[in-house]
Amino acid sequence: MKTFHPILAAAIVALPFFSGRLAAQTVVPFTSDQWQFGKAEYTLEDFGGKPGVLLKKGAAFLKDVSFRNGIIEFDVAFPPGRAFVGVYFRVQDEENLENFYMRSHQSGNPDAMQYMPMFKDRESWQLYHGEGYSAAVTYAKDQWQHVKLVVQEKQMEVYVGDMGKPALFVTDLKRPVQAGGLGIAGAGRYANFSYTPLDQATIVGVAQPLPPAPAGTIMAWQVSDAFSEKSLEDAVALAPAHKKDRQWQILAAEPTGLVNLALGPRWSEKDNTTFARVVIVSDKAQTKRLRLGFSDRARVYLNDQALYAGHDEFQSRDYRFLGTLGYWDEVYLPLRKGRNELWVAVSEEFGGWGIRAAFPIPLTTGDLRLTIDHFALT
Repeated sequence: MKTFHPILAAAIVALPFFSGRLAAQTVVPFTSDQWQFGKAEYTLEDFGGKPGVLLKKGAAFLKDVSFRNGIIEFDVAFPPGRAFVGVYFRVQDEENLENFYMRSHQSGNPDAMQYMPMFKDRESWQLYHGEGYSAAVTYAKDQWQHVKLVVQEKQMEVYVGDMGKPALFVTDLKRPVQAGGLGIAGAGRYANFSYTPLDQATIVGVAQPLPPAPAGTIMAWQVSDAFSEKSLEDAVALAPAHKKDRQWQILAAEPTGLVNLALGPRWSEKDNTTFARVVIVSDKAQTKRLRLGFSDRARVYLNDQALYAGHDEFQSRDYRFLGTLGYWDEVYLPLRKGRNELWVAVSEEFGGWGIRAAFPIPLTTGDLRLTIDHFALT
């Protein structure tokens, strides 16, 4: 292995016309001063006959790049052991970006690769998983493999090696579609990084429409600012002090009923909890079962009284439990006739901050009405 010296900066390679526009593939050697390594730990090197970079820790970003749609390509060589190696695109800043990465230690498993949007520096792999977000692929260790991302508006396809079809088809990129920067992240070897902006990149897959959320799904929540989880540690009932000076906004759910809470308050290690609340208007006194999904922890209060507390964080059930959000929990709500306030305190550790809830039996007119709280938003 040997260190190589700086060579030419970004090279421009002309490609054929594509959808009425000349596509220019920009190859950016890792010796180029376009790469901003910041606090990352890295070494420029020659490995397996290719000049590249060994990124030991952190991330590197390309400066003066505006990428919306097109193709991103690079070669990667995975180190032994656990590794998360990937690329950032449509980077707005270091806290808000689209992220695709590969888990080399999960080679061959359903989560060997992952798409994950970042909002306000919060990860979201526990919220977005399974078909359309992660996929199985087998990797080679300590040898180069080619990776290609094709990005078009709200969709992305990922090819690895000489695959004739994409290993992953993401049908709904979660961040707003807007041009942004590019980068790499995760400990591994990278070489031959290039990008090709296109007006119309070719996606071979055909997205199927998502089924609507079942009737009874709560499709919007009023969400508070963030506060410390410790303030509720012994709270068997909500007191005025828990509610005082809270600030609120309405977050609409995705078609599945999921709300990514990182779209609302800013999380911190100190202030890691938010209230999500709705008003349930019942035409009679009755008990209703509510299916509940959250990440990572939740405390449920109905009309200020504590009903339930749950833990669904990483490895909370056993060492194989990833903490992915699903309808793992249920609570029975003793509703009184008229207005009922449902408050759920959701606390985040890492991996995703979210909530979803649904009454499993379709609601009939005159049985139960769900409305968003009409308190003034401040």
